[in-house]
Amino acid sequence: MDTAYVTLSRQSGLMNEMRLVANNIANANTTGYRAQGLVFSEFVRDMPGNPSLSMSRAEVRNTSLQQGVLTETGGQFDFAIEGDGFFMVETPAGNRLTRAGAFSPSADGDLVTMGGHRVLDSNGAPVFIPPDAASIDVGSDGTLSVDGQLLGQIGVYRVADAKTLVREGSTQFRAEGDIEPVEEPVVVHRFLEGSNVNAIAQVSRLVEIQRAYELGQSFLDSEHERMRGALKALVR
Repeated sequence: MDTAYVTLSRQSGLMNEMRLVANNIANANTTGYRAQGLVFSEFVRDMPGNPSLSMSRAEVRNTSLQQGVLTETGGQFDFAIEGDGFFMVETPAGNRLTRAGAFSPSADGDLVTMGGHRVLDSNGAPVFIPPDAASIDVGSDGTLSVDGQLLGQIGVYRVADAKTLVREGSTQFRAEGDIEPVEEPVVVHRFLEGSNVNAIAQVSRLVEIQRAYELGQSFLDSEHERMRGALKALVR
């Protein structure tokens, strides 16, 4: 049964990767989406006097922090980050990080995400936009000026270790490690950052996974027939 167990462990990992790649493809046009990858690990059992047994596991996900394409929208409250960092937003479950910068002012004057979560400044306080503001200017470092007066700075934060990012939904992350402000952030006003998914590469990978899965399934079917034949021979 060792052969079947090894193949099943591989099939399970391929199925996990297939779901992940399909999700990447589905979000190829999602603003601020970060592509995910899967890390395969190998476990080897080596017992004296017995053949070694190698099994695979694929449950660790990594997130690509590669820059997405910046597209000019002209939106008054559209922002994109060029280079390192994330916007920080306030949610009922705690502060979260995102690269999706399509914001808008709420009825109370707070700058919020499409989901209604307040955007935080460089000091961790909500960004406020006066309802009667006639003009809004944004510096390259994210500083906000309303009617010629400095109002604050949109916060841009980085994580010390990207492996501590835990995805929540399509574009938000929870950081389980240390978070610190980016010293010299680059915020681009009236632009949005697109998904960093390479759709062509992801579709090609999906085809490869499907073929590998089908090959593994064929092997399991052959192994099943072999075992049935052996049992029939023993019964006789």
